[in-house]
Amino acid sequence: MKFVILVSIVSALGGLLFGFDTAVVSGAIGFMGDHFQLSQLQVGWAVSSLIIGCIVGAASSGVLSDKFGRKKILISAAILFIIGSLGSGLSDTFSLYVIARMIGGIGIGITSTLCPLYNAEIAPAKYRGRLVALNQLAVVTGIFITYFINLWISNSGDAAWGISTAWRWMFGVGAVPGILFLILLFFVPESPRWLIKQGRPAEALPILLRIHGEALAKKEVVDIKKSFEQESGSIRQLFKPGLRMALIVGVVIAVLQQITGINAVMYYAPEIFKATGAGTNTALTQTILVGLVNFLFTILAIWLIDKVGRKALLLVGSGSMMICLIVIGAAFQTGNTSGPWVLIFILLYVASFAISLGPVVWVIMSEIFPNRIRGKATAIASMALWAADYIVSQSFPPMLGSIGPGITFWIFGAMSLITFLFTWRVIPETKGKTLEEIELLWSAPNNRKTL
Repeated sequence: MKFVILVSIVSALGGLLFGFDTAVVSGAIGFMGDHFQLSQLQVGWAVSSLIIGCIVGAASSGVLSDKFGRKKILISAAILFIIGSLGSGLSDTFSLYVIARMIGGIGIGITSTLCPLYNAEIAPAKYRGRLVALNQLAVVTGIFITYFINLWISNSGDAAWGISTAWRWMFGVGAVPGILFLILLFFVPESPRWLIKQGRPAEALPILLRIHGEALAKKEVVDIKKSFEQESGSIRQLFKPGLRMALIVGVVIAVLQQITGINAVMYYAPEIFKATGAGTNTALTQTILVGLVNFLFTILAIWLIDKVGRKALLLVGSGSMMICLIVIGAAFQTGNTSGPWVLIFILLYVASFAISLGPVVWVIMSEIFPNRIRGKATAIASMALWAADYIVSQSFPPMLGSIGPGITFWIFGAMSLITFLFTWRVIPETKGKTLEEIELLWSAPNNRKTL
């Protein structure tokens, strides 16, 4: 387990990059908006341009990783992220900033897809949920650390310095974790399931021996080979009865993770708190509380996910999110935002997301697809997630300006209700099952009839 944990932590560092880019723009957008004199639409584009790159990265990650291996493509993603971070901080024009963010976004799209997938392919079934969820812990760790970095940089000079320079340092600091991730990737093995898919079981066996021990490792090789023999490797396989539902579950839950509003809160948290009357420093401090709650409840989710299961966490979390969003929307709609209630319920909303949709969606996406096409299928679901993220982040500022924050948060609440109902009616429990057993679950006779 020491070997598995160490390898999973290195892979999950890709989530740290994801978390950094999610949070850094929340502190930089105010300064950068003044520097470039951005319109409300351009503010949305400044945030969401990264996500265009993420969509491209996620879309290409499956084909590339199936052809060249998980490890090589993750190394390429780390390089792209470093280029994007430095380029964003050094940009002299808004157009160059957008291009740099897109380049970094390609790296983030790749890591967000492949890091959970890699962890799922290397982890024992008993601990797969928490080891894959390490990726989400790395994401929220990146968010939490970045909030502190943003506040520290913001307080390092006056307002004029912030507009001219602070936002550049906020983006440029991202090169540090990018370089660390790049270096550590050279010390992890390739995915054993990918090696077996390439007809290289002799290379996969030593890795599986370190994970499972001799008896279980040999059985794992046989089971993996058998699963590949039963699969065509074509994406058309996902549209057959039974497995078609795996694709629906993967794509729908990925989209629901985003349209319940989490990244609207994460990207624009300081601006939301300013709308309640908080000053700039107070808003940034309250944003740090958001990051802390996100971090702590993600740790709780990692402890619970292999104990209570994926489905139970999704039901509790989405139901709680819906209640919190209704209250937040009511506070803005009635103008009663001067007290602590908006902050309290935003923190409860983030806590609910952190124990449910945050880690669980990535776990489900990484484990429900057949071995031979897992890379491509996970890429489809991840691309859908990033596309939904783009829509939310691009539309959030105009929605605040047109229909107001109250109705906007109520819309997110309605999406949380849909998430609850979809989970209750459609999503199966995958706790404790091997990836090969989950694959058989979709093709079972009762599922072929109903799914």
